[in-house]
Amino acid sequence: MTCDSPSKNTGFLRAHRLRAAGVACVVVTAALLTGCGQDSGSTSASTKTSEAARAVPEATKSPSPTGSESASPGQMTDDQQERKDLISATKVTYDKAITTAEGEVKGGKLVDLELMTAKDAADEDESSPSPSPTGSPSPTGSPSPTGSAAAGAPQWVATVAAKTGTKHKVHIDAVSGKVVSSSEDTDQSTSDKAKTAKRITQAKQTPQQAAKAALAKQQGTVTALDLDDNDQGTLVWKTDVVTKDWKKTTFDIDASNGSVTHQETDND
Repeated sequence: MTCDSPSKNTGFLRAHRLRAAGVACVVVTAALLTGCGQDSGSTSASTKTSEAARAVPEATKSPSPTGSESASPGQMTDDQQERKDLISATKVTYDKAITTAEGEVKGGKLVDLELMTAKDAADEDESSPSPSPTGSPSPTGSPSPTGSAAAGAPQWVATVAAKTGTKHKVHIDAVSGKVVSSSEDTDQSTSDKAKTAKRITQAKQTPQQAAKAALAKQQGTVTALDLDDNDQGTLVWKTDVVTKDWKKTTFDIDASNGSVTHQETDND
């Protein structure tokens, strides 16, 4: 009788321990699952945060302050910019410059005219250096700021021939219209004078008429006129016209009848 009781008690205790172990296992498993879920969620959130952090700077990136973008197709060339600056500063038109230049030589006729900066004019004609606004050179021997401005000022440089063919170079301030300098070309030979005299006799069209013929073909600003022979030996007025886009077109105007024999555009 006394032997049955220990057996029953032992069985009861063993069953109790198994249930306790099962509960503990369930608790541990749940804890592990919860931990895994949190890690997964944390990793996902971290990934999203990292991606957002990378995306924000890209979305808010500002353009480079240096403005180093490629030039637009409509940007002007250096030559076009120079023409714009020169013409914009010019107040005296070609026809007024012609009248002034021819007035410097008795019975003279214009054979060449070109709009250029005072510096370029001085370089072309060393006998007529560009004066400073005060009429005297800088005491330091270097150009003063006002002298630099004068060097870029526009001038009409005209060549006027007397009836004998003797040429005179006349520089005209293209802002005020005043004559800057006037001098005879002493380097001409007898044959050169004869050739020039023949040209001014053969030219039936005046430079003003040639300019109008060119402008009838292309509206713009006349910047040069030159009485010369073309490749075929025909006497023509080579006339430069600068258009609103600051490109230059050169027309060959027949000096005998005023017809346009050739034209060529400089796109630079």
